[in-house]
Amino acid sequence: MFRKILIANRGEIACRVIDTCRRLGVATVAVYSDADAAARHVAMADEAVHIGGAQPSESYLRGDAIIAAALGTGAQAIHPGYGFLSENPGFVEAVEAAGLVFIGPSAEAIRAMGLKDAAKALMEKAGVPVVPGYHGADQEPGRLEVEAADIGYPVLIKAVAGGGGKGMRLVETPEAFINALESARAEARGAFGNDAVLIEKYVEKPRHIEVQVFGDGHQAVHLFERDCSLQRRHQKVIEEAPAPGMTAEMRHAMGAAAVRAAEAIGYSGAGTIEFIVDASAGLRADRFWFMEMNTRLQVEHPVTEAVTGIDLVEWQLRVAAGESLPRQQDELELNGHSFEARLYAEDVAKGFLPATGRLTHLRFANGARAETGVRPGDTISPYYDPMIAKIIVHGPTRDLALSKLRAALSETQVAGTVTNLTFLGKLAADPDFSAGDVDTGLIGRKIAAFQAVEPPPDRISALAALTAADPVADGFALWQKLDRRIDLVGADPFAATLRVTGPGQATVMLGDDSFAFRRDPDGWTDGQPGRALKIGDSVSVFANETWSFTIPDPLAVGSAATAGNVIEAPMPGLVKAVLAEPGQMVSAGDRLAVLEAMKMEHTLTAPRDGKVAEVLAKAGAQVEAGAALIRLEDDE
Repeated sequence: MFRKILIANRGEIACRVIDTCRRLGVATVAVYSDADAAARHVAMADEAVHIGGAQPSESYLRGDAIIAAALGTGAQAIHPGYGFLSENPGFVEAVEAAGLVFIGPSAEAIRAMGLKDAAKALMEKAGVPVVPGYHGADQEPGRLEVEAADIGYPVLIKAVAGGGGKGMRLVETPEAFINALESARAEARGAFGNDAVLIEKYVEKPRHIEVQVFGDGHQAVHLFERDCSLQRRHQKVIEEAPAPGMTAEMRHAMGAAAVRAAEAIGYSGAGTIEFIVDASAGLRADRFWFMEMNTRLQVEHPVTEAVTGIDLVEWQLRVAAGESLPRQQDELELNGHSFEARLYAEDVAKGFLPATGRLTHLRFANGARAETGVRPGDTISPYYDPMIAKIIVHGPTRDLALSKLRAALSETQVAGTVTNLTFLGKLAADPDFSAGDVDTGLIGRKIAAFQAVEPPPDRISALAALTAADPVADGFALWQKLDRRIDLVGADPFAATLRVTGPGQATVMLGDDSFAFRRDPDGWTDGQPGRALKIGDSVSVFANETWSFTIPDPLAVGSAATAGNVIEAPMPGLVKAVLAEPGQMVSAGDRLAVLEAMKMEHTLTAPRDGKVAEVLAKAGAQVEAGAALIRLEDDE
């Protein structure tokens, strides 16, 4: 076993690796950017080395700086985590050339699976079923159009170097093919520097089921499957293991195919074989096809650990240190059911816009495994993925595990930034998901209901108003006979009337309704679920979901006349492009600027027809949330 390793990553995966290393007695070295100097993974590691600026290109993507940090600290090996350099074969070769061990697969294995078209051809040769499609080198539009017709509509156009849904288009009719092809190629060119595409048959009721594999370079085993069908725009939201409705026959067939795939490339370490499954007639052993292989540890690996009792990071370390597979296939078995929900700082109501902010309060549920890279007081920065935590539960059956997930989500408390916590709670309670009737389109079909913002119940608003006033703290209890007006902003501005009725007792009136509260050591309560927390000028109420309120500044003066004329940055980020100039006439919906933040591009559009009065930002500028970028002339 290694004495010391360096972790070439950040956030929750770096903390996750450190946890296993501590248990095994392996010393750890963290690397960090300017933005992460006070991060949790830095505090947890035995040593930490600064490697550059906040942008990933200036730090976590600098292979040379990471290797130098490993050599300088005496680390024997580098664990890449996932993302950043984890699937970069050039980095693997540089690590090995420096005399270090890369804790993961070989550069050759990564290259073999790096391009979707080449990987599918390799898998077909290895006897792994692949989706009917065209993966050829001839990229002439006419040839691609003919191949699409031969496959049969609907078809999917996919970038061969793609991921995360970029460069992917669904085409349902021949007439729409050329426009979709041009759009997919343009997006792929911008995202990956490669506009080559492949074409596949579109599966009508697709489920995304993946198999965890592990190899030692000679043989491989599978650790059963995970269902990742609950997705939003091809991004996983809630994962589970095992897959609901899985039959023994199909599990055996998928597992055997995944092992063949891993052994075909002499795979070493943890990997995932992703399959697309046609669930229109239930799960059948002849209805799954290879999509791609992820040559690294997956974000959702904890659900596999929960149902197998295996620490996959420990296996990674042991195999990379030269040991053979810790267990053979017949020694592996499933136990119960597990779910993982990804908690993000994002504004669901605004199209899942990534958010930033300082985490003024953070508490996870007892009985749930929470993997996180942040602590109370930490800041969600604009430079990296805005994940706050992964919440993992395990139970003896799917129903019991799902009940634990719902409870864990309802007990999780986050203040200081908007999150997708309520969205996750709605997903976990969805009747189709509860019944195991999932497919990759479930969220899309119900997105309006999942995104809907419900106004807080009056008792929640009353509790928020009382907490905002905090009559015990400010001495208001001395004036028990007086009423006091409290202004607050929830979904909308409102006013409440507060009356202290006795020691540690108060009544709040909202319109014609009144709500009685008492104070206990945890704050104000009416005996029902719900606790409130005041931090600065905001109040958060945690009651199965989180309700946020703002205490208005009585001295603040708004400008209604200009509010609709200014296009502002919705979050901190980099201005990638400015697409308007002074004097230009624009129509509602026209693209005016492109902002890059949280590894995504966000297009800012004109809110109405009008003329551009001023352009207030230049391409390449780093701006804060709320920064004015473009101003329209007053609408006369």
